[in-house]
Amino acid sequence: MATAYERFNLHATPEKFYIEACDDGANDVLVIDRVSSEMTLAGIKDIPPSGVTRPICGIMGTIRLVAGMYLIVITRKRKVGDLFGHTVWKAVEFDVISYKKTILHLTDIQMQDNKTFLSMLSNVLNTDGFYFCTDYDLTHTQQRLSNTSPDFQEMSLLERADQRFMWNGNLLREITAQPELHKFAFPVIHGFIVMKPCCINGKVFEWILISRRSCFRAGVRYYVRGIDSEGHAANFVETEQIVQYSNARASFVQTRGSMPFFWSQRPNLRYKPKPQISTDTNHMDGFRRHFESQVLIYGKQVILNLVNQKGSELPLEQAFAKMVNGVEDGLIKYIAYDFHKECSKMRWHRLQILVDSVSDVQDEFGYFMVSSDGKVTSEQSGTFRSNCMDCLDRTNVIQSLLARRSLQSQLQRMGVLHVGQKIEEQADFEKIYKNAWADNANACAKQYAGTGALKTDFTRTGKRTHWGLVMDGWNSMIRYYKNNFSDGFRQDSIDLFLGNYTVDETDGLTPLHMQKDWKFLLLPVIMVVAFSMCIICLLMAGDTWTETLAYVLFWGMASALTAAVIVVNGREFVDAPKLVQKEKMD
Repeated sequence: MATAYERFNLHATPEKFYIEACDDGANDVLVIDRVSSEMTLAGIKDIPPSGVTRPICGIMGTIRLVAGMYLIVITRKRKVGDLFGHTVWKAVEFDVISYKKTILHLTDIQMQDNKTFLSMLSNVLNTDGFYFCTDYDLTHTQQRLSNTSPDFQEMSLLERADQRFMWNGNLLREITAQPELHKFAFPVIHGFIVMKPCCINGKVFEWILISRRSCFRAGVRYYVRGIDSEGHAANFVETEQIVQYSNARASFVQTRGSMPFFWSQRPNLRYKPKPQISTDTNHMDGFRRHFESQVLIYGKQVILNLVNQKGSELPLEQAFAKMVNGVEDGLIKYIAYDFHKECSKMRWHRLQILVDSVSDVQDEFGYFMVSSDGKVTSEQSGTFRSNCMDCLDRTNVIQSLLARRSLQSQLQRMGVLHVGQKIEEQADFEKIYKNAWADNANACAKQYAGTGALKTDFTRTGKRTHWGLVMDGWNSMIRYYKNNFSDGFRQDSIDLFLGNYTVDETDGLTPLHMQKDWKFLLLPVIMVVAFSMCIICLLMAGDTWTETLAYVLFWGMASALTAAVIVVNGREFVDAPKLVQKEKMD
C-alpha cells in the first residue's frame, strides 16, 4: 500500500533545509539547497549539528514569489478520525519560509509586491478545510479505489492522486518530478470531512461525509462561473457519504457544479448582478467535454437544476435544458425544479416531491457496497449532479435528502435498521446527520462565497424558521460586501496558490500595479463630501426653512447623482482580480 512519511523535523541552516523523516525505522532526509533550489535525498548522518531544528507535520510544497522560492510546511494538525484504520488529519496551521536569508536586495516596490503575495498565500491557507492522510488515498471514492489495478496500488500517493482534488499539486511539482522524494509529500484535499461513530438499535457504526472541492476552475462566487474550455465547472464538489458496520461498508456519491456552459455574473455593486450568457462562444464543445468526463467517471447523469424559472435565472435554465436536449445522450437526464417557487411561504415539505420523483432513478443507480467478507456486492451506476446558481444552499439541501434516502437502504441492508424503521425516527442519529450536512454546507459556502451557507436551519432541524431567515439576511449582507470589495483579492490568492498565475522574478512591475481610472478616485470623494454637507445643512439650519431646504436639496441631489454614476459604472468600483487576465475570468 502506498504511504508517505508522517512525522518530520525541519533543520534549517543558512545554506540548506534538511527535512528529516522521523517515522520508526526511517533514515531519509530531504535536502533543499536554499541557493540553487535543488532537491536531493540524503541520510541522517548528513544533517549538520549547527541547524535550527523544529518539528513539522508535513510539506505543503514550494512556490516562487518576487523574493525567490518559499517552502510551505504544515506546522499543526488535528485528528479528524480513522477511515478504515487510517488516520485522517486536518491541517490547522502553516508556515511559509523563505529560501533567501534577506530581502534587502529588493526595491521598495518589489518588497511591497512580495508582501502582498505572501498575504495571498496566507489568505488561502487560512481558509478552513485542508485535509490529508499519509497512508490512504483521500482523493478517490470507495468505488474508484476498488476498481484499480495492482500497479495502481503500488504507486505513491502523489502518482495515484486524482488531480482534480489535489490542492497542493502545483506546489509539489518539483517533488513529484523526483520519484525518490515521493514519500516526503502527500496530497492535500480542500473541502469538508466529518467522521462520527453512531448507534442505532444498539449497533455501533461509523458514518462519514467527505466533500472534495475541485482545484480546476476554482475560485470565488461571481468571479468564477460556468465552465472553462476544458469543460471544468466552477465550484465543482464531489460529496461521498460512507457508512461502515461490522467490516461491511457502503458509499453513495453525488456531485455539484456550476451550470456547464459559458456564462458570467461579474459583481457591479448591485445586490444581484444580472447573469450574462456568452454570445460568441461554442457552448456545446465545452458542454460535451464536461459531461463526457462526468459519464466516464461517474456513469449515468441526472441533472437536478434548482434555479428559478423566472426572472434573471430563467435564461440560464432554458439554455441548460436546450443543451441537454441538443446532446441527445440517453446517459444524461435533465430535471428542472424551481426550488424557491415550490418552497415559498415556508412550504418545505414540497421538497419531498422532487425526492419522490427521482426515487426510481436513485434505486436504479444504487450505491457501492462491500460485504463483511470483502466482496463487492453492488456498485453505483450513476450520480445526481445538482446545481443552483452558486451550487451551495439549495444544492446542499437536496443532496442531504437524497443521501438520507440512500443511507436508509444501506443501513437496512446491513442489518442496523429493522424492517419498517425510518432514519427520521432515530432522534440521536438524525441530530448528528443534520448537523453534519449543515456543517458541510457552511464549509463549501465559506470556501466559495466567503460566508456560511443559507437555509442551514432547515438542514439542521428539518424546519424553516424565522430566525433562520434573519441569519440568511445577515449572511447575504456579508456576501454582498465580500463579493464587491474583497473577492478580487481572494480570487487572486487562489490563482496564485494553484499556479494559474506564476511570479516571474525577472519581470518589472507585476499586475498588482494596475492603474485605477480617475472615476474610482474622484467620485467616491465627491459623494462623501456631498452627503456630509447634506447632513450638516440639516443639523445647522439656515436663517429660513427655504434656505435650509435649498441647501439640503442641492447637496442631496449632488450625492444622489454621484451615487447613481458610481452604480452605473459599478464594475470599476468593485475589487476585481488583477493576476489573471479578464478573458480568462469571464
